Amino acid sequence: MQDTPRRDTPCELAIRSAVHQLGLRFRVDWPLPGTRRRADLAFVSAKVAVFVDGCFWHGCPVHATWPRANGKWWRDKIEGNRRRDKDTNGRLRSDGWKVLRFWEHDPSLRAAAKIERTVLARRRAKLRIHRFV
Repeated sequence: MQDTPRRDTPCELAIRSAVHQLGLRFRVDWPLPGTRRRADLAFVSAKVAVFVDGCFWHGCPVHATWPRANGKWWRDKIEGNRRRDKDTNGRLRSDGWKVLRFWEHDPSLRAAAKIERTVLARRRAKLRIHRFV
C-alpha cells in the first residue's frame, strides 16, 4: 500500500491534461473543507469536485478483484473506502458542490468533456443568479 501513489496516478494525469487542454484551470489535490479528504481536481468557484477512483481501491463493479490472502481485511478496507466515498459525496452535495467521480478505466477525453460541461453550466448558472440579485 505504501507504493501506491495518493495522487498523480496515470489516469488522473491523463484527465488533468485533457481538462487543461480544454482551457479550464483547477486546483489539484484540493483539501475538502472540514475533512481530512482531498479532491483530485477542484473547480472552487464553480463548486465542482472531481475524483478519479482506482478500480481496486474503490471496488469497481467491472474490474474489482478480491484478494484471497487476508481476504476479510481487504474486503473491509475496500468497503470502508466505498462508505467514505459515499459520505464525502453527501457532505459536498449538502454544501452545494457538484461531485463527479470517474473510474481509472474511463476514457480521459470523455471524462474531460463531462467535466467541462459541468463546470461551464455551473458557471453560467452562477452568473444568472448574480445578474438578477
